[in-house]
Amino acid sequence: MMSDTLRAVLLGIVEGVTEFLPVSSTGHLLLAERFFGLGEDGFWKSFAILIQLGAILAIVALYFFKLSRVAIGALTNQDDRRFIIGVLVAFLPAVVIGLIAGKYIKALLFDPWIVCFSLIVGGAILLWVDQIDLKPREHDATRYPLLMYLWIGVAQCLAMIPGVSRSGSTIVAAMLLGGDKRSAAEFSFFLAIPTMVGAFVYDFYKSRAEMTADHLGLIAIGFVVSFITAMVVVKGFLGYVTRHGFVLFAWWRVIVGTLGLIALALGK
Repeated sequence: MMSDTLRAVLLGIVEGVTEFLPVSSTGHLLLAERFFGLGEDGFWKSFAILIQLGAILAIVALYFFKLSRVAIGALTNQDDRRFIIGVLVAFLPAVVIGLIAGKYIKALLFDPWIVCFSLIVGGAILLWVDQIDLKPREHDATRYPLLMYLWIGVAQCLAMIPGVSRSGSTIVAAMLLGGDKRSAAEFSFFLAIPTMVGAFVYDFYKSRAEMTADHLGLIAIGFVVSFITAMVVVKGFLGYVTRHGFVLFAWWRVIVGTLGLIALALGK
């Protein structure tokens, strides 16, 4: 029988590794819960969402000076204000769809079969995008056109289907709209901040009555592990995709999705 502490550590590692890679953290967490018994009850479902804040704070730490410069500059600099507005514009579609259809999405789509098919289809899309001859026009994520921010936000809504990947959908959208690989990945990081903080606040508020001191201790463990893991992953990810593209992550998705389908077909 796996201890709760070890379970919290393992889920924290899965979250930290997969949150900012285009492989779907939600999909990997759901499959880990299904095939390895890492989350059987309501608390562990909430745990998987709550520890995302640790990964998000890794982004805040890594980009602290850039984000603080933009925040301070917004008082006097029009470009900095426009970027903040752009992030909010990109964030808005997910808020609207989440409020309208969030509970239906969880009830209907949080299924391991859907996760596996979504992983495979998303992998095929990444392979396609990596092969086409795109001509990037935008090289700074803080200077994208406002309409581009909006369409990236619309694309992010696809990630409400587990297995699609929030980072994957936003990176692909940004690249198809003219962003280069590095800036597309960076904007995916920035957009994750309000998106995941919003999800954390909403889920914590919903489950606050069920939280015990032991639960809070486990969340703290998962939080710290996901923070440290995400710090390491993000530092390497930007340099890797700039040089090598997304082929590795595309095949990662296809392999995990295929293995998941085989396991499900065998009755696992």
